[in-house]
Amino acid sequence: MIDSHCHLDHEPLLSDLTNVIKRSKEVGIKKLLTISTSFASFDRIKKIIEKDEMIFGTIGIHPHETTDNKITTDVIVKNITDNKKIIGVGETGLDFYYNNSDKNDQIISFKEHIEASIKTNTPLIIHSRDAEEETFNILNNYKDQNLKILMHCFTGSKDFANKLLTLNAFFSASGIITFKNSIELQDTFKSLPLDKILIETDSPFLAPVPNRGKKNEPSFIDYTAQKLADIKNISKPDLVNFTTDNFNKLFFN
Repeated sequence: MIDSHCHLDHEPLLSDLTNVIKRSKEVGIKKLLTISTSFASFDRIKKIIEKDEMIFGTIGIHPHETTDNKITTDVIVKNITDNKKIIGVGETGLDFYYNNSDKNDQIISFKEHIEASIKTNTPLIIHSRDAEEETFNILNNYKDQNLKILMHCFTGSKDFANKLLTLNAFFSASGIITFKNSIELQDTFKSLPLDKILIETDSPFLAPVPNRGKKNEPSFIDYTAQKLADIKNISKPDLVNFTTDNFNKLFFN
């Protein structure tokens, strides 16, 4: 299995990193992708990825942080070029639900990340909440640029998913698909092609059932994998093979 999106630089994971890695390996995780959300986050990630060969990282500014963290395409490109274990751009995108950052700041930052993704041929990890139309319209402007898109913790509508498929996007399922009230989301993932789905924890957030309410960690991805296998009506080993191959195809081809 591969946890395609976790935040190992967040507590309580950071202070217990040795055990978090150990438990990840015990459930069969082969790679962890720890995600940057700010400049301070990226500084921590550069150290974390040296802790174990299974850990890779990204560089990016979360939409919540874009007003206080101004990033440019050139900064992203340089850091990806300088470090082979930085394999993704993001997390970036638009969050018009919380609006923790100015909308225009979010849009400018999103476009800087997109340009860096294109220049480096590196996957773009996208957060989108209450911004389906705006997110798609921006991405659609780059439809001829061979953009590699990963919709992280996808909770969008089936219509949004179908539009994103026209851009060759991938979709990552989090522990939210295990929640009882996520019927529409489960139906959306049921409709998505098997060669376009990944799994993630988004830990320490969004722990899956039966651990909902606890601090999440990568090893809990086992529950998400089982639930997604049930949704897709395939065996868990087959689901793991598909999602692992999809991750490797997206990030290492």
